[in-house]
Amino acid sequence: MELNIRGDKITVTKSIKDYITEKMERLNKYFEGSKNIKASVIIRVRNNEQIIEVTVPTSKFTLRAEEKHVDLYAAIDLVMDKLERQIRKNKTKLNDKYKNIIQFDVSVQEDEEEEEDLKIVKRKNITTKPMDEEEAILQMELLNHDFFVFKNVDEECVSVMYKRRDGNYGIINVK
Repeated sequence: MELNIRGDKITVTKSIKDYITEKMERLNKYFEGSKNIKASVIIRVRNNEQIIEVTVPTSKFTLRAEEKHVDLYAAIDLVMDKLERQIRKNKTKLNDKYKNIIQFDVSVQEDEEEEEDLKIVKRKNITTKPMDEEEAILQMELLNHDFFVFKNVDEECVSVMYKRRDGNYGIINVK
């Protein structure tokens, strides 16, 4: 697995990189062709908390987890446990759906422009992939998001899947 480790308001030392690399190696056992996977690790500092965000895009799905802790190494351990838990929790669903866990195509570009007069503080452009509603629910759970935008192959439109307060799912179709 190829890692892109960067720090935001923190200098990423060799020991931090080595520790993250060692921990990320644990995920290789879940992927076939893990050499083709490019994971992104972002380390941030907010007040006295260390925040680590890990995104692992593959051709079939995207794993994402974020953890906060006052100790960076503890945050790294927590985020790795969270990623492994996501994979184990959804492993049977993933194996049924894809047979081999390899790679997923959702490229997210973040443009953060902070101007004093604007109300929009963050904008994301996403490239969606055609999928059915069941796969969208799986993707949303893997990303640990409350909603997911996708090209709905059943309805032939762009759809937004969202999690309702009662635990069920809702869908909005954009025609």
